[in-house]
Amino acid sequence: MNLESPKVTVQKSAQELFDLLSDVKNFEKLMPDNIAKFEVIGEDAFIFGLKGMPEIKLKMKEKTSPSKIVLGAASDKLPFTLVSNIESESDTSSTVKLDFEGDFNPMMAMMIKGPIGKFIETLANNMTKL
Repeated sequence: MNLESPKVTVQKSAQELFDLLSDVKNFEKLMPDNIAKFEVIGEDAFIFGLKGMPEIKLKMKEKTSPSKIVLGAASDKLPFTLVSNIESESDTSSTVKLDFEGDFNPMMAMMIKGPIGKFIETLANNMTKL
């Protein structure tokens, strides 16, 4: 299952945005209002929970400065990655698009497609808060 967020323009250089997203603590600022839990559990990992959804542990898997950051689920129960694709627009602005890729059975995919789609859209739209 692949989902994409809309492309969002952020008034920061690509390197600045990359540096902010490289620090997992900053993901708390991106979370939607219905966040039930957010806890940093290391330099490269955090746990978050949304109301009505199981808690998910995300771990930094890959970083390619200044264009790409890959977060992946730390559990094999829900195997997925969340990729931040950053493109430079100018010295003071860049665009970011989030790609969600998960390997789920059809029933699970049907159940989580709506909430996950809304979630990554919220993360992308909240990039301007960084």
